[in-house]
Parts: sequence; structure tokens; C-alpha cells
Amino acid sequence: MLFKSEMTVKGDPNTYRLSPNIKAFALKDTGFTVTNAGNYQLERSVDPTSPYNRNFLLKVTVNKELTGFKMVTTTASGNNQVNIFTGDKGEEHAEQYHYIIQNLLDRDILSQVN
Repeated sequence: MLFKSEMTVKGDPNTYRLSPNIKAFALKDTGFTVTNAGNYQLERSVDPTSPYNRNFLLKVTVNKELTGFKMVTTTASGNNQVNIFTGDKGEEHAEQYHYIIQNLLDRDILSQVN
């Protein structure tokens, strides 16, 4: 998947883009780590019962130039995209997902398009 200026996660009606005010220190402050390629990556569990249960993950990767990003919800292995908004715990996963996204919005890392 290529880095894009706008992203939508499977099942989420909202579209997000990188904030024009994004800063590298804000990424590090919110838990992003630097990959071997120099990009910034955040992986967070969307399990509402524990951040250590890695059934489903929100993965956000920002390129090192801070001009593009990737955002996806995956299985614990990170290999398969999933729609966390469906299923018997969809509402609970969605609540945790929105909590993480709200933190990224509040820290001026992402902005909402619609």
C-alpha cells in the first residue's frame, strides 16, 4: 500500500488526512516508533478490555517526510485487513478505535476530512 494524503479505514465512514501542523515530536509523544526505513509507525489494539489483547490492531504509518500515511485495521498478525465495526463486539471495537483516532486528532497528527 502506498502512502496517501487521505485514508479511510474499512467500515469507517470518516476520511482522515495528515494535519498540516504535524510534527515529528508529536508522533513520538503519542507512541509512534521509527522504523528501519525512517517512517513513523503506531500499532494499537482496538480491544476494549485490554490494550494487551491484540485481536485487532489499528496500524498507522507516516512517511519520514510527514507528507503521506497509511492507516488500516488488521488481525493480530497484521497480515489481513478487517472491518472492526461488524461482528458481536463491533460496537466495543469501534469505541476504542474512535478513542485512539480522537487522540491523534487532538494532538494535531490527523485531521478529519468529512
